[in-house]
Formats: sequence, C-alpha cells, structure tokens
Amino acid sequence: MSEAETAPVAEERKRVWKTPANVALCAFEDLADPSSRGFVLQIGEAFFHGFVVKKDGEIAGWVDRCPHAGFPIAMELDRYLSNDGSVILCGWHGAVFEPLTGACVGGPCAGGKLKPWPVQVVNGIVRTA
Repeated sequence: MSEAETAPVAEERKRVWKTPANVALCAFEDLADPSSRGFVLQIGEAFFHGFVVKKDGEIAGWVDRCPHAGFPIAMELDRYLSNDGSVILCGWHGAVFEPLTGACVGGPCAGGKLKPWPVQVVNGIVRTA
C-alpha cells in the first residue's frame, strides 16, 4: 500500500453558526478604535468562528464566513479590517463590507451581507448576546 492509502484522513471540524448568550470575549477597552479580533468558541463537539469590530466607539459581531464563497474573512489572525480601518476586507476574493452594518459594498458579493453575531458590552466586557 502507498503512504496515501494508509495515511489517516483529517476529520472535518463540526461547525455551529450561533453561540449561547453571555459568554465573555474580551474587555472593550482592549480593542483599539478601529480594530477587529477573531474568536473561536468550542460549543460541545463543534466550533463557532466569529469576529468583532470596534469602530467609532461601537461594536459589531460577525460570523467569520464570507457570503461569496464561504471562506473565513481574514487570511491573517485578527486582520479583518483594511489598513485604514474603514472597511472589512475579505482577504480571499476582495469583498468589501461596512464594519458596523455588514453590508457588502464591493467585490463579488456586492449587495450581500455578513451574518450577524449578536454581541454587546456589559460592564466594560464584550459578551455574546
């Protein structure tokens, strides 16, 4: 048998698309303005991938999946925003999104929208809502 025939096949990670409420993510003040940060939460046997954006003193959460091709938005850890912080930029195909509304304003999914991940700030802590 060849090595390819005997090599174990990596099992695909189970994914979930929402999270329970009130999970603490980070301190609001730990996020620069503008900035973004990705989070992976294990929920039972599955994993949730999302990110938060802080812009103009507001926070928004998004499921980390581009509506164009289903890939994660960032190609590098926590790098969801453009260099000037004005838009969310999909590193794979160049889709451009408004940071606080998730609306796609350019690229291959123009007119589409990121899937919201409900987050809120409670006593200075960013939490799932």
